[in-house]
Amino acid sequence: MNAQSNALPESAGASAPGYRAASPQPFLWSVRREVWENRFIYIALLIVACVEFFGFLVSTVGLPERRRVVLLGDPAKARSAIEAPYDIAAIMLILTAFVVGFFYCLDALYGERRERSILFWKSLPVSDRTTVLSKTTVPLVVLPLVTFATVIATQLVMLISTSLLLISHRMSPASTWTYVPLAQNSIVLLYGLIAIALWHAPIFGWALLISGWVRRAAFLWAVLPILSISIFEKITFNTSHFAAVMKDRFFGFAPTAFTFELHHGVGITSLVQLTPGRYLSTPGLWLGLLFAAVCITAAIRLRRYRGPL
Repeated sequence: MNAQSNALPESAGASAPGYRAASPQPFLWSVRREVWENRFIYIALLIVACVEFFGFLVSTVGLPERRRVVLLGDPAKARSAIEAPYDIAAIMLILTAFVVGFFYCLDALYGERRERSILFWKSLPVSDRTTVLSKTTVPLVVLPLVTFATVIATQLVMLISTSLLLISHRMSPASTWTYVPLAQNSIVLLYGLIAIALWHAPIFGWALLISGWVRRAAFLWAVLPILSISIFEKITFNTSHFAAVMKDRFFGFAPTAFTFELHHGVGITSLVQLTPGRYLSTPGLWLGLLFAAVCITAAIRLRRYRGPL
């Protein structure tokens, strides 16, 4: 009797009254799969960060003498000169993240059809909606977070290297830490990455739609229609409205998300310059998100009915 009673909970297993099975999380696992299978998402950023740091080290030759001269001049120009390498590093990594995200989306659905791995993934109990949304999460969530961590790590290493160099020349590193406030810059960077991701959502959505539709040459199908419309408008009507819309879709987030102070080359110097209210009230943001939602919905339906190439 004792043996039977002791074995009851184990034999009952999932049928025991107090047993609760671990709930599957297909969406989170799908996102993890995308990150595992597409390691270039973070490897490309790491390579660019290493190249930038090497170039920064080369540029520090003669830095103490230049720093002495800069600090004797206008404080605004001194701030601009000191923080310029850090701003360039952040901009280059953000541009790299955009390029990586765009090409990832172009290959996200097209690649699994080309490699015929779609037959295996469709055999799993994961819906097409979950799969496509997990792929959408990569450029809109994963890449901005990886970019944020990479930029902060790169700038921190640059700050430490500069400080050690100045100390070795018997100079105070306070000017570097004063003109490059890492904590404030982190907030500005995170806000900027969120603004960029939302603004570029229709670009990534378009790339996903093309990826799920074409049978070959995904990049050409994604770019040629835009170029064709721009050229046709210019030749026919001698106007560039469509090209202006495309330009605004790439760079138009900045004037609405920030208030710039361009005097003496100074950019974002205060958190007051962040304007999330104006950014969220911009019609172009919501029209872009609506277009992205339409493209993603169409990509889900395409994956449902498209087979391997």
